[in-house]
Amino acid sequence: MSTYTAAQKEKLMSDLQVVIGDAEALLRMTSDEVGEGASDLRRRIVERMNQAKAELAHLQQVAVAKVKEAGHVTDEFVHENPWKSIGIAAGVGLVIGLLISRR
Repeated sequence: MSTYTAAQKEKLMSDLQVVIGDAEALLRMTSDEVGEGASDLRRRIVERMNQAKAELAHLQQVAVAKVKEAGHVTDEFVHENPWKSIGIAAGVGLVIGLLISRR
């Protein structure tokens, strides 16, 4: 799970860096002249921005689905094992209390 999303995150960051580079080039180019090169660069920027937005939306959907799945699994565990859940919660609370009291 984490390697899949890490690879997607790296690709998204790479795409965003390309978009930023193109945007900077567009700003430099359009400050002096507007011609065929500027319109081609604008088109490429729009395409890459749309692609980055689509990938970001997909990553968000995947993340939401995984969080919902984890929530359902946790809910099932708590319903099937209420005493274990209480024990785990008490143990976590004890550890957190000990860590806080050390300060």
